[in-house]
Amino acid sequence: MVLALSIIGVVALIALFLALCIKAFRERRELERHSITAESLHAMLAANQPVLLYDVRQPLDLLTDSDIIPGAQRISPRDIVENPSLIPKDKDAVVYCTCPSDKTSKAISQRAKALHFLRVRFLKGGLAAWKREGYPVERYKESFHLDTAT
Repeated sequence: MVLALSIIGVVALIALFLALCIKAFRERRELERHSITAESLHAMLAANQPVLLYDVRQPLDLLTDSDIIPGAQRISPRDIVENPSLIPKDKDAVVYCTCPSDKTSKAISQRAKALHFLRVRFLKGGLAAWKREGYPVERYKESFHLDTAT
């Protein structure tokens, strides 16, 4: 009886582990579907394909690195959460940030997907990947608020 319960417990743990692995794999695959590499984005822009670019870095991140991809519009993540319609649903859009593992742009992309914005992708590697490839950047010159209040 005790052996049977132990075996059932081990089987249940294995099943739980497999379910978690499958869930993580599906989430990674879904994120991949909603991402774009710096090379692919550069090719789209070079071919004059219509795509909207959004720099969704936190304001303090912008203070430490004021470079922006030419043609990108800077939108605070807080503004997007409060007003998702800032990103059009009917156009291809790419969001990027400078967070480790693209945390902010992934969050914006996932939020957009949840709101049925199916044409929003995040730039894998963010601004750092863009710069690493030697693609052009320009200085961000607009004024902005630090959004330090919670």
